[in-house]
Amino acid sequence: MERTNRLQDIRTLSRDELNDVVAELGQPAFRAKQLAEWLFAKNVSSFDEMTNVPKKLRDQLAERFCFNVPTEVAKQVSRDGSRKYLLEFSDGTSVETVGMPSRNKLSVCVSTQAGCAMGCAFCATGFNGLSRSLTAREIVDQVIHVANDFDERVTSVVFMGQGEPFANFDETVKALRILNDPDGMAIGARHLTVSTCGVIPGIRRFAELPEQFTLAISLHSAIQSTRNKLMPGIKKYTLPRLHEAIQQYVEKTGRRPSYEYAMIDGINDTNPEMEALISFCEGTLCHVNLIQLNDTPGSLMKPSPMKKVESLQKRLSIHGVETTIRNSRGNDIDAACGQLKQKHVNL
Repeated sequence: MERTNRLQDIRTLSRDELNDVVAELGQPAFRAKQLAEWLFAKNVSSFDEMTNVPKKLRDQLAERFCFNVPTEVAKQVSRDGSRKYLLEFSDGTSVETVGMPSRNKLSVCVSTQAGCAMGCAFCATGFNGLSRSLTAREIVDQVIHVANDFDERVTSVVFMGQGEPFANFDETVKALRILNDPDGMAIGARHLTVSTCGVIPGIRRFAELPEQFTLAISLHSAIQSTRNKLMPGIKKYTLPRLHEAIQQYVEKTGRRPSYEYAMIDGINDTNPEMEALISFCEGTLCHVNLIQLNDTPGSLMKPSPMKKVESLQKRLSIHGVETTIRNSRGNDIDAACGQLKQKHVNL
């Protein structure tokens, strides 16, 4: 159901715009600093929470601005402590986001789009296509929602939820900078990871950013014909061009990209596939994350046996390729990679 609000979300104002509003209302300049602290460091969701701001000013602001925070439609809690949320924005669009606690740390997996146009064969998100891209504020609000629900500081964010971040490049970068802002959530740049299917123009633009954000590439096969079947939405970004773009990224930034490789029984875990992956990675700066495919309802694809995953890890390591077998979080509540699809759950 759509919740319309014609007022502008005050959190979309820059600090300069906040200064202008405060001056326009005849308030001393230090009020803008107070407001900025409430909005961007303490992440309040109402004017009433701004206890050191005069009520008259709060009322004036409430006449002109709003807090367009998402509504939690559903929440599921995994056996491993992860929590998946279905969040609805003011226009009725909904996305899923996941909070993953671990040893006094809290990681959040955010969506950058509602749905996805990439059409990857193993991913539930793309089954219904793309609804729309999210704004930077909507991306950040997912992080804030998780932080508030856990009552903990978020220490890292992965842009690996619904959508292709580089198909929403500008808003994704805005969100990264809001999360990284030392006067805001102050999450270190290297703890902010963007995962792309391999959108080459986005990789090139990402390499030009001054911040040390982390790059991950969903690879899933180093054989072109297999990759085309698994990831039809990016056929035009061929593996040789992708390899070249990633090496240019490494030369430009000096940072180590990671490859996500979801192992699918009988499809990308064969000996030729393993040889191709080793050839793609050997001699380059990279880290490979091996993941057993997460089961998706309606999909005929099944995860590779763990012995094959372990075999590939050993083979990559022998060739000097840094490799980790990644355990998926929230599998039992369809919160793992490739399982997010705006599902309403009756709790």
